[in-house]
Amino acid sequence: MNRTVDVLIVGAGPAGLALAARLAAAGGAGRVEVLEREREAGGAPRHCHHGLGWDTARPLRSLLHGPAYARELTDTAVDAGADVRTGVSATGWAGPLTLEATSPAGLERITARTVILATGARERPRSARLVPGSRPAGVFTTGELQQWVHLHGGSVGRRAVVVGAEPVARHAVRTLRHAGADVVAMVTDRPRARALPGVPLLTDTTVAELRGRGSLSGVAVRHRDGRSGVLACDTVVFTGDWIPDHELARRGGVPLDGGTRGPCVDASFRTRTPGVFAVGNALRGVERAATAASEGAAAAPSVLAHLAGAPWPDPGPLLVVRAPLVWVTPNRVTGDAGRPLRLRSGEPLTCPVVTVEQDGRRLWRRRIPRPVSPSRSLRLPAGWTARVDRSGGPVVVSVA
Repeated sequence: MNRTVDVLIVGAGPAGLALAARLAAAGGAGRVEVLEREREAGGAPRHCHHGLGWDTARPLRSLLHGPAYARELTDTAVDAGADVRTGVSATGWAGPLTLEATSPAGLERITARTVILATGARERPRSARLVPGSRPAGVFTTGELQQWVHLHGGSVGRRAVVVGAEPVARHAVRTLRHAGADVVAMVTDRPRARALPGVPLLTDTTVAELRGRGSLSGVAVRHRDGRSGVLACDTVVFTGDWIPDHELARRGGVPLDGGTRGPCVDASFRTRTPGVFAVGNALRGVERAATAASEGAAAAPSVLAHLAGAPWPDPGPLLVVRAPLVWVTPNRVTGDAGRPLRLRSGEPLTCPVVTVEQDGRRLWRRRIPRPVSPSRSLRLPAGWTARVDRSGGPVVVSVA
């Protein structure tokens, strides 16, 4: 079956839904269709039972927990006129702006005037982290754990180990406790981390092996100084280590950024493929749901301008980072950025000095008057982007 739409958004998480709502409500975008492979729209917030956004419709602005936040995003998009289709997977490309999709109704090809990738991100599972050992039951990522417990009412074991100590690891601990498990340890390879009351924290420690036949019996760990041991447990949760869901972008030949591992975009969320945008956590792994939704909404003017005939810009200079920084987004400069850029460090920094240069010319320099955590992004003001030479070399962001 061949169909045509004006706007095709892949992914009904916070970014995709927020963008769909803005486009449908603005008028002029034509038919806005959202594809979601899960049975329900809303993305990760559907199984995140903690506060994610404010209910602005209520006088006291009550905090919405994940499922309610997901429902509000979905209802807003549908009420605005967007067509949100669940249980539909985009599997490949049949042309620059034509996607192949499959659903219970069969195969179809959907051609759009513009395509937006809002595919989100995922945690890398145990296999991708190359953790050796057997393949017992009781091994989860945070997302798998939350879906199993909150969406399916599944049970877990009695003794659990959480691998990681970033904010999402703390959500994993809460989910395990909700399911009745005792968290015997949090394990992180970082030298410092924030502990949770009642949970032993092992820093500078890595998981060396999973043990057990049929079901998990323990986790072998190794400290940086060579000490080793085994934590007896029947459940282990691998947290963090996020990667954008970029398979669809790769199949379509959409260039990816080496740092973020997501589509390379400018400040208007335009990729290097004309007519294709990318928003939300598809750009760089995980940010808060509210951040992803804000980016989705912010992309609406650029999408509308493209639909009205605005020319697709030249690629412009790349934005790159130097260690210990790991990524910056957006990744290209094609004009003045109207929103702050996001920057992530791979290690803790104490009041660093951030410098932005191009071809040896300093564009911006400032000390950040607070510690910088690897689990939180740093926001860079965008004023210096007006001084970038559009025909010059890469723009380099570094810290000292």
